[in-house]
Amino acid sequence: MSSIEEIIKENLNELGKLTCAQAYKISAKTKVPIGEVGQKTKDMGIRISECGLGQFGKLTKGEYSKDVYEKLKPFLNDENKITCAKARSIASGVGLKSIRGTLEVKNIDVNFCELGCFKKKKRTRLYLKTKTWIENEKKELLFGKGKTEILLEIKRTGSISKAAQNLGMNYKKAWSHIKLLQNNLDDTLVITQKGGGADSGTTLTPLANEYIDKYRQLQKEIEEFANQRFKELFLKPRNKRDFK
Repeated sequence: MSSIEEIIKENLNELGKLTCAQAYKISAKTKVPIGEVGQKTKDMGIRISECGLGQFGKLTKGEYSKDVYEKLKPFLNDENKITCAKARSIASGVGLKSIRGTLEVKNIDVNFCELGCFKKKKRTRLYLKTKTWIENEKKELLFGKGKTEILLEIKRTGSISKAAQNLGMNYKKAWSHIKLLQNNLDDTLVITQKGGGADSGTTLTPLANEYIDKYRQLQKEIEEFANQRFKELFLKPRNKRDFK
C-alpha cells in the first residue's frame, strides 16, 4: 500500500503543488485526517494551492446567493469571519463555487484552515486612497475626477444633458461645472452645434482633451509616488498573506 507521502507526490499539479481539492480527496481516500494531510504536505516542503473557499489561488467564483449568505450568516463571528470547516460543511449542500462567490461579495474572510494553510491574520491590511484636484485662489474646484468624468461623458454621448443624466445630476449643475472651468481657463472646452444634422450635438475642443490627458497623467504619477511612499512608511515587507 502506498504511503501518504507517495500519494501526495502522485497528486501534485504541473507546478509541483497540491491543490486544496486534491488534499481533501486524499484524506477521504486514505481516511487520514485532513489536518494530517496538510501537515505532511508542509513537512515535505510542498505548498497547497487553489483554496476551495477562494482565499488564495484563481478558482472561478460563482454568483452571490442570498440563500447561501443566510446559511453562512449564523456562523460568522464579530469580525465577519467563518471557519473553514463550517464553510465547507455548508458547501456540501450548495457547492463550493457558490460559497466562494458569496464570501467574496460579502467580504467574508475564512479562518482556521483545516489544512493548516493559514491562521488568524496578524493585522488589518491597509490601503492608500488619493484624490487630486486643481483649484483657484478662491478655493473653487476647477479640475478633478468629477469634472473629468463630465467631460468624458459629454465626449461619449455628444450631449451635455445626456451626460448629466448618466452621471445622476441635472443639466444646470453639469453646465455650471463646465462654465466655471471655461471662465477660469479663459477658453472654450465644449462646442455645441444645434439642429438635427450629422454635425449637431456637443463636442470637446482640443484643449479639453488636453486637460483630460494631463489630469490623468498627473493623477497616475501622484498615485504611483504616494503608494510607493505609503509602502515604505506604513507596510513592513511581508508575503502575499501575512499570517502567524
